[in-house]
This record gives sequence, C-alpha cells and structure tokens, in this order.
Amino acid sequence: MSFTHLDDSGHARMVDVTAKQPTVRAATARGFVRCSAEVVAALREGMVPKGDVLAVARIAGIQAAKRTPDLLPLAHVIGVHGAAVDLAVVDDGVRIEATVRTADRTGVEMEALTAVSVAALAIVDMVKGLDKATSIENVRITAKEGGRSGSWTRPGESPDDSTAHPTS
Repeated sequence: MSFTHLDDSGHARMVDVTAKQPTVRAATARGFVRCSAEVVAALREGMVPKGDVLAVARIAGIQAAKRTPDLLPLAHVIGVHGAAVDLAVVDDGVRIEATVRTADRTGVEMEALTAVSVAALAIVDMVKGLDKATSIENVRITAKEGGRSGSWTRPGESPDDSTAHPTS
C-alpha cells in the first residue's frame, strides 16, 4: 500500500498537483455548537456581553478558509474564490454550515472544515463567560463537487438541508 503524503522513505511530503488541470470545486461542511438555554436566549436577544457573536463567527470562518494552508502543513495553497458561512441559532445551540468554492487543482474540503471549526471556536470564545460547558460537535464534510472523484453527499444528509443538525 502506498500513501500519497509519504515519500519512498516514509517522510511526509506535499502531493504534487502541478500536472492537474484546474477545475471548479466546492465543499460544504457542517458543525454544531451546543450551549445552554441561557446562551441561546442571549444570542437571540443580541445580549451577549462580548458583542455580535454570529457576525464575529461568520468572519472568523471566512478568514479561516483562506488561511487553511497556514494551519495544515500538507494542505495546498489554493485560491479560495468563494466562502459562505451560515449560522442558525436553534433551541440547543448554533448550527454552522460553510461552503467553499474554487477553480483550482485540488479540492476545498479542508477549507470548509476549517471554516466551520474556527467559526465554532469563535462562538465558544464569545460565550464562554456565560456557559463554560459550551461544546463543539459533529464537524464533518456533508458534500463536495468537482475533481476526479466527482460529486459526493454524505449518506442521510442532503446538501440543501441546512436544518440538519446532530441529535447527540
């Protein structure tokens, strides 16, 4: 068995994608920040002491998508041509969905996951004074498009279903 991120000596390497043609690609990731009823109420009322949590999380997620290669050592530097981070306050926390798009030689799954993860971290940072038990759950890729492997949607989850969130 050969590993794409190891050379013949077993050392880590970045996969060479030079010969690949750029194609349009997209990836969507979702996650959930579980928090107390007190935090949910403060979010809905715009009364979190640190400020506009959702605006900060949205910008943090978009910025994170663009900085993914700085965080993941073997991720390629690619052009992030579109990044959207959507957040929804629900009864038990905040749903997060990020879609990242590019026209490049490799996919944007890591960028979408990084966007969701950092948006979730920003939420935790903004509300931790109200609820130290706030937690991040179920960060995952839900769909991807383009590239050699084509389109994929996580079984049991629709790419258009922004209402999906974990039950655990």
